[in-house]
Amino acid sequence: MPAPQLSLKARALRYLSMREHSRLELGRKLARYAEPGDDVEALLDFLEKNNWLSQERFAESLINRKASRFGNSRVMAELQSHGLNGEALDEIKAALADSETARAAEVWRRKFGTVAADAAERAKQMRFMLQRGFSQRAARIAMQGAPDDDEL
Repeated sequence: MPAPQLSLKARALRYLSMREHSRLELGRKLARYAEPGDDVEALLDFLEKNNWLSQERFAESLINRKASRFGNSRVMAELQSHGLNGEALDEIKAALADSETARAAEVWRRKFGTVAADAAERAKQMRFMLQRGFSQRAARIAMQGAPDDDEL
């Protein structure tokens, strides 16, 4: 016996129970299952009104998942791809900027651990850090190795 067809609301609540979603992302997922006469935007408004769907919680969740592995530009690009913009994005960017160097140092330490001996190895490490979305400044500082206790 086949499983009964879920309503859009039930499907949305199932998605939201697994993890936080952005409004744009949840709208895309629900649009696949919308039938003629279903109003996905009205459902999204209802979910936001009841605080089941929150852009702030989504942004916080995404940052918690990604910030330890990626740099500011990569995290910000992903937030923008999910439809976040404006003043909230500026606040997030400022908060991430404070910890970028420390996060870059941790990523570099886990991946490489030793200071590059030659130019080719330094270039390889720099490419890796830049592809992860770290700024050149943060990557350069991280590639210098572990700081002395006096510098902390």
